[in-house]
Amino acid sequence: MNDIRRTILWVIFGFSMVLLWDQWQVHNGNKATFFPTPTQQAKVATDNASGVPQAAGVPAAVAPQGVLTVPVVETRTTSKELVQIETDVVKLSFDTEGATLVRVELLKHADEQKPGSHVVLLDDSKDRIYTAQTGLISSTPGVALPTHKSLMTVRPGTRKLKEGDNALSITFESAPQNGVQLVKTYTVKRGAYDMAVMHDVVNTGTQDVVPQLYYQLVRDGNKPAGESSFYSTFTGPAIYTEAKKYQKVEFADIKKKKVDVEKQSNVGYIAMVQHYFASAWVLPDGMHRDISLDAVDIGSTMPDCCYRVTMIAPLETIKPGQTKSVAATFYAGPQEEKKLEALYPGLELVKDYGWLTILAKPLFWLLDQLFKILGNWGWSIVALVVLLKAAFYWLNAHAYQSMAKMKAINPKIMEMRERLKDNPQQMQMEMMKIYREEKVNPMGGCVPIALQIPVFIALYWVLLSTVEIRNAPWVGWIHDLSAPDPFFILPLVMTLTTLLQTALNPAPPDPMQAKMMWIMPLAFSVMFFFFPAGLVLYWITNNVLSIAQQWLINIRMGVPPQFNLPKF
Repeated sequence: MNDIRRTILWVIFGFSMVLLWDQWQVHNGNKATFFPTPTQQAKVATDNASGVPQAAGVPAAVAPQGVLTVPVVETRTTSKELVQIETDVVKLSFDTEGATLVRVELLKHADEQKPGSHVVLLDDSKDRIYTAQTGLISSTPGVALPTHKSLMTVRPGTRKLKEGDNALSITFESAPQNGVQLVKTYTVKRGAYDMAVMHDVVNTGTQDVVPQLYYQLVRDGNKPAGESSFYSTFTGPAIYTEAKKYQKVEFADIKKKKVDVEKQSNVGYIAMVQHYFASAWVLPDGMHRDISLDAVDIGSTMPDCCYRVTMIAPLETIKPGQTKSVAATFYAGPQEEKKLEALYPGLELVKDYGWLTILAKPLFWLLDQLFKILGNWGWSIVALVVLLKAAFYWLNAHAYQSMAKMKAINPKIMEMRERLKDNPQQMQMEMMKIYREEKVNPMGGCVPIALQIPVFIALYWVLLSTVEIRNAPWVGWIHDLSAPDPFFILPLVMTLTTLLQTALNPAPPDPMQAKMMWIMPLAFSVMFFFFPAGLVLYWITNNVLSIAQQWLINIRMGVPPQFNLPKF
């Protein structure tokens, strides 16, 4: 029998390569090769229930039978007027066509791709389309009401948050259309990325009206500029409902009309998610809403444009002269977990840790507590890895003791393999006999380490997803822990520590396996030259602590540490 522990490690490595390739396929817009997300072909209507025909070449919205869908136009119209307001953290631009929010500039977040400028999350330009729209749909076929394409006027008021003020409001109102006027009021607060959005639906006619109010996010399907090709992050719409909780949808699935999401709910939100940032419409709990996702053609020359996620909320009957007011919350900003959770339980899930959320959330909490003490995210990462290594000390000790025993009997095994190289069956019997006599378990070094793998994968996702680490310095030349080391010093140190750790391990009896155990860390280290510095720092710390513990245990067990250099 060959070295079982090494075989298990090969299996883990192989499975990791499968996962990496799978995520690479998804990152490049292809369907997952090995682990496709189960989807269900969605039913698509050719005309919406209100009788309003879809524009030529535009797919109909995916919506439950009987639910009104939001009309789309064939071409984008020129903006009539842009109105800007500014707080201490955001600069917002509204188009008077529909009072649509067409630009959100985050004043506290520098744009790494454009030095000296800020991150622009929502944008409506020749390079990007990402807007937040709202409007009304009539319950009566053929009757048009104010939508996101209706021209609105803005009421006079302050456009910049003054010193000492805590809130700023801007109000738009449409002209009455078929007896209905729509008034939108956006209220932003100091230091906040969320805003209160009030829709006042005024019945100016002589007949009862029963409109529906829609909220939607429209975005092109391109990844944000500067996204890494060496690790995958999600970009696309997400939905949160009571029944299915957090559901994210790939743009490719929307284009193929393969969408399986909860289409009706009384709670939750719709969102557009990208690395570090998100936008979301949140309605009050208890208010019914119908949810749909579809691809729409708005006449843009931009490739892969566009996709929308929509909530439609039916309103009660509004009698002549009456007004129906509907409050909602719109968020556009960084994925700061605590603030998102405080805004709406479940909204923090846009910071996506994947299937290891149950481990990742407490790890982030601990990392955040360490930052409050140390005041530096880099040293907080180092401290967190130290605490994790301390928590797993005895598990690691057991693994390294097993490795030390294997190292001690390795000369005996190598001599036996050479002596019985022409008799494989006898070789396996002799190897098992040596293991029994020396009381060595070949899997003893693998199992304790395997138990820790989910924790360290969860920590990987914490560091990759945490926007607080973005633009955060550590020491010296590391000015941004979310960006690769500009001088590749950390990746080189990480490669050296990985090779040192490999040299301290017992050499596998099989020569080919021994060579591969040196090639693997080298190949693995290449990727880390393009990983964020914070992730590389975490790996270096883990390597250094592992080497120190392994060295100490070898000395205590009377097995002098020695380096098993490769023989190519």
